[in-house]
Amino acid sequence: MNPTFTDWTGKRVWLIGASSGIGAALASELARRGARLVLSARNAAKLQEQAPAGALPMRCDVTDTDSLAAAHATVLATWGGIDLVVYLAGDYVPMRVANFDLAVAERVIKVNFTAALRVAAAVLPDLKPGGGIAFVASVAGYRGLPKALCYGPGKAALIHFAEVLHLDLAPKGIGVWVINPGFVATPLTAQNDFAMPCLLTPEQAATAIVDGFRSANFEIHFPKRFTCLMKLLAWLPYGWYFPLIRRLTGG
Repeated sequence: MNPTFTDWTGKRVWLIGASSGIGAALASELARRGARLVLSARNAAKLQEQAPAGALPMRCDVTDTDSLAAAHATVLATWGGIDLVVYLAGDYVPMRVANFDLAVAERVIKVNFTAALRVAAAVLPDLKPGGGIAFVASVAGYRGLPKALCYGPGKAALIHFAEVLHLDLAPKGIGVWVINPGFVATPLTAQNDFAMPCLLTPEQAATAIVDGFRSANFEIHFPKRFTCLMKLLAWLPYGWYFPLIRRLTGG
């Protein structure tokens, strides 16, 4: 369904959202494997601090059209093309009806989904057969979950967008991947006040992502012992799903 990446030597990879968490770990892993990297994030100082040797750190706020356009122009001027774009930028705020905040919800969805559309619009003309674009979503996008009132909908929309994009680009030999992690220990998930089953380190997540690119699968999801359970739950009819999720999560 997708091109495969087994040898990263010389591959031109733009990681968007690479200053911490999975993005920073993925940058280190790809640098170790010989990829040529441009790393973007809003926090320029942290990005500079985390960037592996040889990578080009570049401040970019994907929610700002001008900032994204300038970063995109720099990438093209530096390399003349792009082999792979990985959208890792994300935001997370636990939210339920009792603390629903529209401004916060719109901000989270803007980073998790709307800005991904902007990135796609910018780079689609640059993508060539054998390359492509990947979006980091979440298993929280499979089905509604407690405390995910603004996070889940944006990730669900991102999964859907990637699916539709894949239908259009796969016949051209251009890859589209959706990456759905379970729980990963990052500054964002540190906000959770509940036990996170099968919690991975960012380094474990980065390895799983790179391993996922070795196959032609559309979806890269991990850890399988958790994500396969979430997939099974997503197949249940609502009459079973809602009471079971309340029971499992205490929600």
